[in-house]
Amino acid sequence: MQRSAVGVAVAASSNGLLEAAMPRPQSAPKTQVTVRTQTDVLVVGGGTAGTIAAIQAARAGAKTALIERGTQLGGTTTTGGVSFPGLFDAWGKQVIAGIGWELVKQAVELDQGSLPDFSKIPSRHWQNQVQVNQFVYALLAEEACINAGVTIAYYESPLSVQKTADGWIVESVGPGTHRQVTCKQIIDCTGGASVVGMLDLPRLREAETQPGSLLYKLGGVHPVGREQLDRLYVHGADSSTSATLTQANMAGRQSLLKELRKQKNKARLVHMQPETAHRESYRIQGETVITVDDYTSGRVFEDAVCYAFYPVDLHGRDGVKPNPLARGKVPTIPLSALIPKGSRNIMVAGRSVSSDRLANSGLRVQASCMAMGQAAGATAALAAQKNTTLLKVSLKNIRKMLLKHGAIVPTV
Repeated sequence: MQRSAVGVAVAASSNGLLEAAMPRPQSAPKTQVTVRTQTDVLVVGGGTAGTIAAIQAARAGAKTALIERGTQLGGTTTTGGVSFPGLFDAWGKQVIAGIGWELVKQAVELDQGSLPDFSKIPSRHWQNQVQVNQFVYALLAEEACINAGVTIAYYESPLSVQKTADGWIVESVGPGTHRQVTCKQIIDCTGGASVVGMLDLPRLREAETQPGSLLYKLGGVHPVGREQLDRLYVHGADSSTSATLTQANMAGRQSLLKELRKQKNKARLVHMQPETAHRESYRIQGETVITVDDYTSGRVFEDAVCYAFYPVDLHGRDGVKPNPLARGKVPTIPLSALIPKGSRNIMVAGRSVSSDRLANSGLRVQASCMAMGQAAGATAALAAQKNTTLLKVSLKNIRKMLLKHGAIVPTV
């Protein structure tokens, strides 16, 4: 018998299957348990950006906690099933690396996959997408958090946020659990800046949102692993509340059921993702708002902390016609676009980055979100360690830390 990193006994049974035995409780649990957590950095949301933010903050020496409403890490890549994160390259060279790339490479290697040749410029942007096995990626992301010392709380969502003299008190709830987190810095990686919204800080959003995608596979034509799944668009998908999430998931599943009935005796449903993958929700109004002109011109911001690369890619009811970037243009993301305007000790990472709608349609993809997450994790860790606010952290020190942990930093 061996013991895993999370303290669960694992043994091989006589038939060769691995079995996991959780320790038995000494007594029946109380109806509601109150847990008090004191940490330097609290990351809310363990998706594409949040996972990387938490790992970076912890590796930088900050005590880090991560709250995730779901069952696993990885977000769009895993629970959403969009298991081809990109783009990590632009115009014949890699422009995004670091912790996210580390996990992607590990997932590809463990799954015996292959990586694209970034020295070759593809005729279509999607040809350099990296195919990963979503299940392997989820396992590796969790292991990296454990090894970095991140405290993970699954099945929890923030209930309230209270400002203190030097940070925050965050109340979160989950089944049978009430958690009180005292922290110096918050990184909101919820995808829709929900913590920022709880603080009544300004957010941006249009009346219409891009459709979500429910991913599935019929008939077992391809094995479900790193291969791309079929998709069904869910128009009006909105990830901002539990009610709208419920609506999107139910609408997608009902549409898939109709399709399955059409395919009766022709195909079987062999795989369906548990959630609709969302493209768009609230964005923050940050100290800087990235415009589509900033994005398409490849503007290098003075406080740039990472690159992004993807076509302007706005989906609608009539489909999508990606608008590729002009040759040689590589957008950058400034630190000030991750910080809500007029705020202290809170920042975002991921698709809620401060940007207009067209710019966001390119910024929202996974590789860019990973890069933002790493930049946010480094900044929050330094701010917590120096007992200062995010905008007062030295850009030189942020970039130095990012380089130390394998990231690619724009030359300013």
